[in-house]
Amino acid sequence: MADKKTMTLNLSEPEMAVLEALCKRKGMSKTTLLRQALRLYQSIDERLERGEKVFVEDPRSKEKAELMVL
Repeated sequence: MADKKTMTLNLSEPEMAVLEALCKRKGMSKTTLLRQALRLYQSIDERLERGEKVFVEDPRSKEKAELMVL
């Protein structure tokens, strides 16, 4: 296991509310949810760097929207 580092994260009230709501809905701690979000962002970023496109599909209409990341 890699050495762990500690950091302080300052969030606005709305951002914290979103984080807390997601944690409650997913049954995860804030640390676990943020780690998962970081892995997801890394995966998306790697695909975009390779020139791939990432889409989100509505399961009912099959309509697709391209995910854009800055």
